[in-house]
Amino acid sequence: MNAVTTTEGRRAVPGAPRRARRTRRPVLRWLGGLLVLIGLACVGWYTYQAYFEPVIDEQGARAQVSEVKKRWAQGMPETAPVPDQAMGLLRVPGFGPDYEVAVVDGISEYALSVGVGWFPGTAGPGQIGNFALAGHRGRSGPFVQLPELEQGALIQVETRDAIYTYRLTNNPSDLTVDKSETWVIDPVPGHPDAKPTKALITLITCANFFHSPERSVAFGELVETVAK
Repeated sequence: MNAVTTTEGRRAVPGAPRRARRTRRPVLRWLGGLLVLIGLACVGWYTYQAYFEPVIDEQGARAQVSEVKKRWAQGMPETAPVPDQAMGLLRVPGFGPDYEVAVVDGISEYALSVGVGWFPGTAGPGQIGNFALAGHRGRSGPFVQLPELEQGALIQVETRDAIYTYRLTNNPSDLTVDKSETWVIDPVPGHPDAKPTKALITLITCANFFHSPERSVAFGELVETVAK
């Protein structure tokens, strides 16, 4: 049997799988386009979570700050912490002179949407032990800048009776743990059987802007107490 000449002028051997080669290319292009679309969708989703998802109820956050200041101004007696209610105020000079958020009892979804949440069962502000707080990052979270702080940065916590100043003992960007590692909120982090002798603070947030299974952690020690 004689060879045939293709339309391009090339000679082809009879029986060559020309049609298979031709049909394979559109399929590969289609698969490549699908992978690109999936990649863009993932990037878009992470971008939404990081920059546009409203992790903080700004109106509710302002209300929590106003409420706790109002209670203090009225001379209301200090009571045991009430879940989802402000128990103090947090200020971080490294975040700017106007930075002020409520410290809310608990780490519920609501508590973390209106301030930073206090882990129940950990020490209170200024107390011996570990005063542990969690906060969101994202576009507007209260701890969006936490990994940028450095060892020696000051953290202030105000209650009805005093203002407590802590100094960080590590760079938050240097310590990342899985969210399941609860040793960071122990009375003496890393030493489960040790009896606390110092007033400590722990600040915890997502290691990345979007929701993440890893956490950035800052540790600090109390350096000053000013009675009001």
